[in-house]
Amino acid sequence: MAGAVVGDDGVARCPWGAADDVMRAYHDDEWGRPVEGESAHFERLTLEAFQSGLSWRTILLKRPAFRAAFAGFDADEVAAYDGRDVARLMADAGIVRNRLKVAAAITNAAATVALREHGGLVALVEEHRPQGWARPATTEDMQASTPESVALSKALKKAGFAFVGPTTMHALMQAIGLVDDHLLGCFRSASTRS
Repeated sequence: MAGAVVGDDGVARCPWGAADDVMRAYHDDEWGRPVEGESAHFERLTLEAFQSGLSWRTILLKRPAFRAAFAGFDADEVAAYDGRDVARLMADAGIVRNRLKVAAAITNAAATVALREHGGLVALVEEHRPQGWARPATTEDMQASTPESVALSKALKKAGFAFVGPTTMHALMQAIGLVDDHLLGCFRSASTRS
C-alpha cells in the first residue's frame, strides 16, 4: 500500500507527485486547488478528456500547445471551429491528435455556451461537490469514480457533452478541488495544511 512519500526535499507528497519536476510542480501548485471561471473549468474538462488512455505528464507537457490550439479555452471561439479547424488541430503535433477527442472538445464548447442559459458549466460542476469526503490514506484507498462523478457525468451528457465518463469526471473533481484526494500525510492534504 502506497502512502505519502518524502522526497529529497524533505516534503511528504502523494507518490505520483514525487515522480519528477513536472509532476511535482503540478501536485504542489495546482492539483486539488479550486479554479475560477468558465474557461478554467472548460480547460480542465477538455484536458481530462484528452488524457483518457494517456499519462497526465503527457498532457501537462502539451498544455501550452493545447491552450494555443483551443484559443485559450474560450468556449465561444472553440464552439465556432469548423472543418478547417479540425484539420489544423489534427495536423498539430503539439497536442494529442485524436479525431474523436478533438470533435468532443468542439462539441463540449458548444454545450458550454448553451449551458449558460441554465446556470453555466461552473454551477453544474459545483452542484456535484461531494459532502463528507474521506481523504484516502493510501493510493489503494483512492476511488476511480463516485456516485457524484456518475451524477455529474449523466448531467453533462444530458446537456450535450461528450467524453465525460464517471472516471474522467472524478479526475476533474480531483483536479479542481471538489474532492481532496491528497493522501493523508501529504503536505497538500487539507488535514495537514495549516
